[in-house]
Order: sequence, then C-alpha cells, then structure tokens
Amino acid sequence: MAERRLKFWGWGYDDERVTVDERKALRAFYAGRFGVDGFSETPEPRLEEFELPAPRLAPPAALAGICSSDPHDRLVHALGKSFPDTVRMFARQVPNLPDVVAFPNSEEEVVRVLDWADGASAAVIPFGGGSSVVGGVEAAVGGDFKGVVTLSMVGLDKIVEIDRLSRAARIQAGIRGPALEAQLKPHGLTLRHFPQSFELATLGGWIATRSGGHYATLYTHIDDFVESLRAITPAGSMESRRLPGSGAGPSPDRMLIGSEGALGVITEAWMRLQDRPSFRASASVGFKDFFAGAKAVRALVQSGLNPGNCRLIDATEALVTQVNDGSQHVLVLGFESADHPVDDRMARALEIVRDFGGNVADDEAAGDNRAGAVGAWRQAFLRMPYYREVLTGWGIIFDTFETAITWDRFEEFHAGVMARVQAALAEVSGSPGTITCRFTHVYADGPAPYYSFHCLGRQDSLLDQWWTLKRAASDAVIDLGGTITHHHAVGRDHMPWYERQRPPLFGAALKAAKGALDPNGILNPGVLVP
Repeated sequence: MAERRLKFWGWGYDDERVTVDERKALRAFYAGRFGVDGFSETPEPRLEEFELPAPRLAPPAALAGICSSDPHDRLVHALGKSFPDTVRMFARQVPNLPDVVAFPNSEEEVVRVLDWADGASAAVIPFGGGSSVVGGVEAAVGGDFKGVVTLSMVGLDKIVEIDRLSRAARIQAGIRGPALEAQLKPHGLTLRHFPQSFELATLGGWIATRSGGHYATLYTHIDDFVESLRAITPAGSMESRRLPGSGAGPSPDRMLIGSEGALGVITEAWMRLQDRPSFRASASVGFKDFFAGAKAVRALVQSGLNPGNCRLIDATEALVTQVNDGSQHVLVLGFESADHPVDDRMARALEIVRDFGGNVADDEAAGDNRAGAVGAWRQAFLRMPYYREVLTGWGIIFDTFETAITWDRFEEFHAGVMARVQAALAEVSGSPGTITCRFTHVYADGPAPYYSFHCLGRQDSLLDQWWTLKRAASDAVIDLGGTITHHHAVGRDHMPWYERQRPPLFGAALKAAKGALDPNGILNPGVLVP
C-alpha cells in the first residue's frame, strides 16, 4: 500500500505524464491526419470529481490492516487500461467499483481473504498490474454477490530461491517486471519476458493471461518459462511438481496458465531463466510490398535462425509511429545471444530478406541499436500506452486487436480484416479512419498480426462508436478463422467470441473445473466461464 502511487485514470504512475513536446507532436500529426485545426480537450480526471458509493462490506478486524476502501485505491482497481476504460474515466463515470481492496503480503493472508470473501458472499478479483485491455479486472461481476473484493498481489514481490545450476527461480506472483529483472541481474540471469506492460504488470498477471513478450520467435510466451505453479483456490491450495518436463497426464500448470483469475489465485511459480545476452545485432529492412515482406518473414522463421525481433510493420503504421515517411513497409530485425556472436545469423537473415526484395536500410551488426528505424520503433512502442490518455481527451478513438493465423490463409485473412474494419471506420466517423498492421510474433506455421485503428470520434458517443468497431473487428477475426486473442487474454470484452472459438465440450469441462475449484463462483465472475 506504500508503493509508488498509480494513476487511477491512465497508464503509469501519478508523477508520469506525456511531455509537452510529445503533446505538440501528437496534436500536429492527428490534426493533419483528420483535416482539423485542433481538438477540444477534456481535462484529466481529478479524484474529487468522482462520487463513489459507500462500500457494501467491511473486512473483519483481523484483516483490516491489509484492506482499504480509500477512494483512490478503489478507483485504481475499478478498471483496466483499455480504451473504454479510459473513456469512462474521462467521463467521470465508473459504474463498477470494488468495495474493498486487499493487499496481502503472504500466501496465508491470501487464504484468509478468500475465506472471508467466500463466507461473506463477495466476489474476488485477483489483480496484478491492472494493465488488462479486455475488461479482465473490472468489478462487473453480476449475480447476487453482496460486494466485491479486489485482491492486489503486489505485496508478494520477492524472488524466494534461485537454482543457478538449473537456471530457474522460485518467484512470488506479485513482483513487477522491473523488480524481477533487478533481482535477477546480480546472478547474470533474466526471465527475458518484456511485454509492453513490463513496467507495471506482475509475474502472476503474465501467467494468468498467457502473456506474450517482446521477442518474436522461440521463447516468447510466458507458457514457455513456467516450470511449476502454486495457486490458492476457495477449495484449497494446488501446487505442481517442479520438473523440466512430464508426460503424466494433462498438465496442471496448463490449466492455470491463462485462467485469468477465474480458477485460482497464483501465488508463486518456478520460472525457467536464461543467461543475460551480451551479443546483439539489429537491422531494418524496407519492402515495397507488404505481402513480399510477409513471405520474407515466413522464410526467416522457417529457417531456424530464431531472430529475437522479427517485426513487420506496414507502411501506414511506420508513418504513424514515425519509423519512416510511410513510403515503405519495414521489417525490424534483431538477434541476441549470451553465448556467441550473432553476426553470422544476421548475415544469413539479410541474404534471405534480399531474396524477397528487401532493402536493408539500417544495418548495425554490433551493439544494442537505439537509433534509426529500430530505435524509433522501440521508443514508439514504449510510449504508446501513455498517449491514450491524451488522445482520449481529444475524442480520438485509438485501439488495437491482435490475432494469429496460419501462413496459407494469411493473405486472404488480412485483406478481409482490413476491409471489414475500414468499412466500420467509415460508418462511425465523419473523417477518414485508419487501420494498420504489424507482426508482433511469428511462428513456423503462421504470424500473429496486430492491428491498430484510429479515427476521430464524438465525445458524446465514444463508447458506442468503439463497440461498433470492436464488434466488426472481432467478428472478422473469428469469421475468417483467426483467434480472438493472441496475447491480450479473454477478459469480459472477448467472451462472446471466445465462446464461438472454443469447442462446446471444452466449455463444459472448464465450467466443471471451476465448480470443483471455486464452488461458489466467487473468483472473477464472468471471465472464461459465463
């Protein structure tokens, strides 16, 4: 509870803002993009502007010291960081609030909070960094619950044990990305998991949402790093055996990875680690044709070279993020290793991309390149979450969705998604909207396209306009054979499409599992299980 204070209305901490220069650049770009002179601006929300209902329940005296009903704490834990979450904050309308926020510092306190909530008929929402963009932590629980308790896990923030020989560590679930890496650094180790949420998100949150890291190939999903898990459920504790691999039936770890707080509260995990890299090479490659770039990426990922970065960015997104002037599609390419120089791998990769018409624009075979197109992309990637709090106040709808599809269907899929979302943008906005695409991750059998869309909205109907776009995008993804989410999770926003994607019998099995682990259905109601 004493940690650096988070913003309740936007990304990051209270003392962080978009800079004056960034604001100026954003205003000039979007005014030009939408053909307007400027934007009416909604000021950022202030705590005193919110009228919060009184808490419907209070913790017992034994838990009062780790619980809070402070207005700031309740607002921080009311929503995630999606576009509709930000819109509602700027409208000073937060319809679903937790009554109590619990900050346990031990597994025993997690057990005691769950026992109290279960007995009080209160829903419990496990909460890590609060970076969900799919409604995964909102206190919208429905049903006949007598209150909502948000369970903040950030007090469980330590690396408990390191096995240097096996390159693994037992880590508490509430540790945030920077603290995790700082505690591993003296041992020459890294988890090497750097999603866009890295600054705020927690290990338990990454596991519960099947997070995808920044690296494009090989070890990128949090699934790859989990060696064993421990979780607390209303029915008791569950811990898997720590092993490098096992063929003993369905994996209990796999049951909890991606469970989004609906089956149990992850309290710690043994995680596979890697030696910190010391050899790096990076380059950017231009393509005149986006599909030629995609074919080059397919050849790269099927070559076995395993680039750490292999991010194809379409020309419009390159313009929006100021990677270039929008005249070319860009492949951001990178290699790294803790064991050996990577120059040979980079050289072979550049041979491959040239075979597909790639023009190597920025080749720095040594060091961590933070200049040129690679550096411009990296900076834009890190700052994007902060820009939403500015753009939302200007009435600009700016959001993303991500998916995955096999290579044989990619071109048809991509064309269909682009056309259907472009049509929806024309429907909701009087000014020209834009949809862009980049690859965040690539596999031997297909890419993970990540789409961004933006248009000028109307302040009085931003949520309705956004939902029109969200439904169009989600319907297109599912109709054309993709997944409703590659790494953003299901949450509440994706539930209708997740139910279309998953086999009905699996849905029934998941419901039965929840009934066994959470008999009264108090854990994150409405997520994964209707």
